[in-house]
Amino acid sequence: MKQEFNNFAEFYQFYLEEHSNRYCRRMHFIGSTLVVAVLLLSLITQHWWLLILLPILGYGFAWLGHFIYEGNKPATFTYPLYSLIADWVMFKDIITRKVSI
Repeated sequence: MKQEFNNFAEFYQFYLEEHSNRYCRRMHFIGSTLVVAVLLLSLITQHWWLLILLPILGYGFAWLGHFIYEGNKPATFTYPLYSLIADWVMFKDIITRKVSI
């Protein structure tokens, strides 16, 4: 059943609950880090074909984290835009130690 959220802050609380397993969060962090690294590599080398790897790396690691460790369906299937934003907010929150891995 799809929940309704009044704003992103409400969704982000739900998103964090859907990522309660630290190994799932680690998989997200690995995928996001690889996305940043490959994006930078693509920009530096001007090998634009590398950009095709971005969704594979980002979503691949995240979805494996959900299916293997969290045991739930990724929120991106129901809330694609909010989930994409929340992925990067959680990435920032992990770097700034607001969220633990």
